[in-house]
Amino acid sequence: MADRNIALLPEGWEAVLGLEVHAELLTETKLFSASPNRFGGDPNTHIDPVSLGLPGTLPVVNRHAVELAIRVGLSLNCDVRPSTFARKNYFYPDMPKNYQISQYEDPINADGFLELPSGKRIGIVRAHLEEDTGKSTHVGGGGRIHEAGFSLIDYNRAGVPLIEIVSAPDLRSSDEAKEYVAELRAILVTIGATDGKMEEGSLRVDANISVRRVGDELGVRCEVKNVNSLRSLGRAIDYEARRQVKLLEEGGAVTQETRHWNEDEGKTHSLRSKEGETDYRYFLEPDLVPLVPDERWIEEIRGALPTLPAERRRRLASARETASTKGEMYGEADLSAIATIVARDQDELALGAISAGADTQLVFKHILNNLAEGTGKLDISAFAELLTAEAAGNISASQAKTILADLVANGGDAAAAMEARASDTTDAGELETLLEELIAQHSDEWQRFCEGEQKLQGFFVGQIMKATKGRADGQATAKLLAQRMM
Repeated sequence: MADRNIALLPEGWEAVLGLEVHAELLTETKLFSASPNRFGGDPNTHIDPVSLGLPGTLPVVNRHAVELAIRVGLSLNCDVRPSTFARKNYFYPDMPKNYQISQYEDPINADGFLELPSGKRIGIVRAHLEEDTGKSTHVGGGGRIHEAGFSLIDYNRAGVPLIEIVSAPDLRSSDEAKEYVAELRAILVTIGATDGKMEEGSLRVDANISVRRVGDELGVRCEVKNVNSLRSLGRAIDYEARRQVKLLEEGGAVTQETRHWNEDEGKTHSLRSKEGETDYRYFLEPDLVPLVPDERWIEEIRGALPTLPAERRRRLASARETASTKGEMYGEADLSAIATIVARDQDELALGAISAGADTQLVFKHILNNLAEGTGKLDISAFAELLTAEAAGNISASQAKTILADLVANGGDAAAAMEARASDTTDAGELETLLEELIAQHSDEWQRFCEGEQKLQGFFVGQIMKATKGRADGQATAKLLAQRMM
């Protein structure tokens, strides 16, 4: 798949991107306590002594969070391993303990990969468990801490279980980065690990961005923190990559640092120098034993996984190719159409209709163009029957579209719906009369059409459709035009 964002950098430069995706897991309670894991609510109401890091409290690992982490690892083709928890020490007001319990040297998942819809494989370095922090609200100014009059802390989110998924630096453009996050989100939602609501913060992205001249060693990276939409991710990457290239071409040097994306300005701003591993002073969490999932349990989780988006795309592509009577090869447009249908969860409808004998081109056309708002009460057999009638010429394309809308809204049998609409068809005699009137009204256009200006066929068909309010059969109209030219 072509990457249009490659052109955003001067010739000879390329971006090197690695993403850290933090997904809040769909558990009833927090990672180490019985406080509810729930979005919203009044500030500081989903808390307990463990969430607040009060002296004398001890963490207890949430079994369901571990199960969801294993689901994630298996879905990303990772090696699921015995793991340990560590203390990651740093101070922010939203960290009540002054440290975060995370996984460091021994993550639960490592060495996996994710296959993009375009076919490119992106390495997964690790996918580890950790607890989320609270939320700071900076009041006054522009909402940043240095501009604020004061700050408020809500610990409702503190201790919520997170899975942090770290990619290898295999991405080369903002388009690829957005494709990666969209595919990862689809996987996580499919397996029930997270709700994927970026607008609520349950899925957040940190982008590690560097640039280099093609073929050179990796450059110095900057980390853009907590991007919460695909649009913002793409814009942040493009801006930051251009900023770094400009800096290097002017003889400057990129400083490793953490930066903030300002959506309104369309720019990144320096937050702080990037901490290294030694700054966090990791050490083994003394209050938690090693996490060693039983192999039988892992295999039970593997066996219960649903079919993932990549396999669903392969099934649909295979079904389309098998059912095709033209034997055509598929290109980017076909891959994009298949990816869209799967993303909408409409692949079962497509597979069912193709299996029932419906024309594959019509199946894709109607799903992509006429079912973007959903399938409603549409039955697979009714959908297949309707498209079979359209392919046979028993109903026009415009009639099929209208009947399909009826079936989506009301359900029912396709034959009955087609019979109810049978009177809507414009008969041949009416078409001939309308065409004679159009020829008289547009004699110049008709003359040019007869002399070979084929694009005017669309003009006359459009005029017929307008006059009949869409009741005319487009194919019959085109056939009548060809006969009238002779």
